[in-house]
Amino acid sequence: MAAPLSDGERRKQISVRGIAGLGDVAEVRKSFNRHLHFTLVKDRNVATPRDYYFALAHTVRDHLVGRWIRTQQHYYERDPKRIYYLSLEFYMGRTLQNTMVNLGLQNACDEAIYQLGLDLEELEEIEEDAGLGNGGLGRLAACFLDSMATLGLAAYGYGIRYEFGIFNQKIVDGWQVEEADDWLRYGNPWEKARPEYMLPVHFYGRVEHTPEGVKWVDTQVVLAMPYDTPVPGYKNNTVNTMRLWSAKAPNDFNLQEFNVGDYIEAVLDRNLAENISRVLYPNDNFFEGKELRLKQEYFVVAATLQDIIRRFKSSKFGCRDPVRTCFETFPDKVAIQLNDTHPALSIPELMRILVDVEKVDWDKAWEITKRTCAYTNHTVLPEALERWPVSMFEKLLPRHLEIIYALNQMHLDRVAALYPGDIDRLRRMSVIEEGDCKRINMAHLCVIGSHAVNGVARIHSDIVKNSVFKDFYELEPEKFQNKTNGITPRRWLLLCNPGLADVIAEKIGEDFITDLSQLKKLLDFINNETFIRDVAKVKQENKLKFAAYLEEQYKVKINPSSMFDVQVKRIHEYKRQLLNCLHAITLYNRIRSDPSKSFVPRTIMIGGKAAPGYHMAKMIIKLITSIGEVINNDPYVGDKLKVIFLENYRVSLAEKVIPAADLSQQISTAGTEASGTGNMKFMVNGALTIGTMDGANVEMAEEAGEENLFIFGMRVEDVEALDRRGYNAREYYERLPELRQAIDQISSGFFSPRDPGCFRDVVNMLMHHDRFKVFADYEAYIKCQGQVDQLFMDPREWTKKVIRNIACSGKFSSDRTITEYAREIWGVEPSATKIPPPNLPRD
Repeated sequence: MAAPLSDGERRKQISVRGIAGLGDVAEVRKSFNRHLHFTLVKDRNVATPRDYYFALAHTVRDHLVGRWIRTQQHYYERDPKRIYYLSLEFYMGRTLQNTMVNLGLQNACDEAIYQLGLDLEELEEIEEDAGLGNGGLGRLAACFLDSMATLGLAAYGYGIRYEFGIFNQKIVDGWQVEEADDWLRYGNPWEKARPEYMLPVHFYGRVEHTPEGVKWVDTQVVLAMPYDTPVPGYKNNTVNTMRLWSAKAPNDFNLQEFNVGDYIEAVLDRNLAENISRVLYPNDNFFEGKELRLKQEYFVVAATLQDIIRRFKSSKFGCRDPVRTCFETFPDKVAIQLNDTHPALSIPELMRILVDVEKVDWDKAWEITKRTCAYTNHTVLPEALERWPVSMFEKLLPRHLEIIYALNQMHLDRVAALYPGDIDRLRRMSVIEEGDCKRINMAHLCVIGSHAVNGVARIHSDIVKNSVFKDFYELEPEKFQNKTNGITPRRWLLLCNPGLADVIAEKIGEDFITDLSQLKKLLDFINNETFIRDVAKVKQENKLKFAAYLEEQYKVKINPSSMFDVQVKRIHEYKRQLLNCLHAITLYNRIRSDPSKSFVPRTIMIGGKAAPGYHMAKMIIKLITSIGEVINNDPYVGDKLKVIFLENYRVSLAEKVIPAADLSQQISTAGTEASGTGNMKFMVNGALTIGTMDGANVEMAEEAGEENLFIFGMRVEDVEALDRRGYNAREYYERLPELRQAIDQISSGFFSPRDPGCFRDVVNMLMHHDRFKVFADYEAYIKCQGQVDQLFMDPREWTKKVIRNIACSGKFSSDRTITEYAREIWGVEPSATKIPPPNLPRD
């Protein structure tokens, strides 16, 4: 097979990266040299690769700044309704290449860097990922920011500037080991600190009810320092802002009168305040009720709401009355979207500001709050729902507790009036859960305090209405909506798979980049031999490139003509990486029992992080690595089968592996994965999906035709029926010899000869308390994988299915998702108009 083209050669063939005009190239070179010169004047006289990276980042950043200032000026003058997307996670990944793509600078930079004797891709690899998220929820927020800017919405992302993001994962002796992610170690060229907008946030203290109103006094203050990151839209000169807050101790922290003697101790204690923004909690779909986490949640909410209100008051057409108490128009100028319940405190905090500070009447304040806020639910797993102890609130946020009690009373009075005597309904619908430890149900708070509640895929939104919030749906059905998730085609097609983007653009032009529904036009080319060949060729090149990367980084050699069978996502029992393991073992046993038989060669790649405190998830990683150890070193297997654990899965690794995948595994138990977004990335990048009817898989099958995905296993109804019957794992174990053999091997220490009892917890869980019913789908899964093998042996038919999948993936653009949020929740219209660039006069 031919060696993969060098990146420089390949990029010259790619038109979708923008034409590199000579003027642009000269300009970039000049700017680059200037930045490099100033870096070296300051420090040394020999440039390192990192110096080159920073010089390029600053060069590209220069192109953003004028557009950024102009965009914000444009908003100030036109005073549109502003959208505030509040999230405790923004999983942004790297910024350099995305900025070049969205500004249409990629080819100019590529050529300039090449002329200077450097390799752009090597420089891109130096950038740290901004890993300020755990998985789907944080990455969704990042895709949404890209779409909101591309659609010209006056939108702001608000979150926390964690000093340490999601941990780096090392695999040591087959086990996950966590390392701190010191992503800011070398500085972050993309952020701008804004100390002039620093704001106080209050904690603890007590509440005084006075004739002049309610006062929250004797509080501890932490300062919130904003850092702004530009968010460029795609070639429309719009640059929005992501504002992340960092915690700073005030200068008099712990130096008040009662602490006279211990000055040193007091200064050291500043760390306690500043710990609020120190580290991202590394749990995905799991609630850990720690006080520091509640502080983080209030910290981002309190700082953000002050900022929103400041901007509302000072906007050109804001209220001009001297006391500025006219908040009537607030919901016409402000939309607040709560990304899960993590920023739920926005509801009582907005009430507190309106009632206690701005002296708005309670009922009016409640109307304003509800019309302003909207809530997105991201999970139905009970262990993920936030339920904070009342005792913690009492101490940390006493006024908010009072407000929540009052809101709950209002809410329950309404329910009681509509359903007299239905005590159980009151208990089910209360924001306060009674019991040995009284708790605040944050999801219930979000539902009563929002004018819109949405799930993130149709099947999930149905479950939200019919089970999770059934009582609330009966009360206010008009509140509940669906907004199926999407992904940004800029990062997840143009940036990560330029070869495919170019083959597509050759056939249908470039408009699909901002209107992904245009991919439908590819259906005309499903039988076009050149197109079939070109799509297959791009996939093969991506596979060769990824194989080379694996060999270079991890010293593993894989067979690039094997099927790349990929499951990358957080490690969780509900995502059923164990089902994938059982298939790998089954394939292995089949090869062993007849080594001469012809097999479709596979490289099974599994990647993802386990929450540090999630014992079973860590055991699953150890099992995957142990299975790989045995299979990859068995001479009978050769290169028919390999099992690879992809270490430290993150955004920048996703951008490499997804374009190279042949098969995408989306195999959660039906009814557990709210949407999934990795599934969409694989689909648009030319992998076929094996999956259950769960999350957005259902809509993917609907768009492409169920026969063009490998759908298997129980539907939601089957899972419910099995729950009523009672799931008995042993029944499947007794009935299915290949399953029994696999489990016995895990159990006996076949995969852990040096510690035969290593996996007893895993086997015990699978046999006796498996909430996610792995065995119930095993038989259907193995059979379905057989169909995958059959099709893979016919490359032409496989590629035709791939093309059909790509052509039908248009619905899954976050541009479509955001357009629906804008029209149906926020009450704003996306705008296609380009802001004039900085070098042209403003209209």
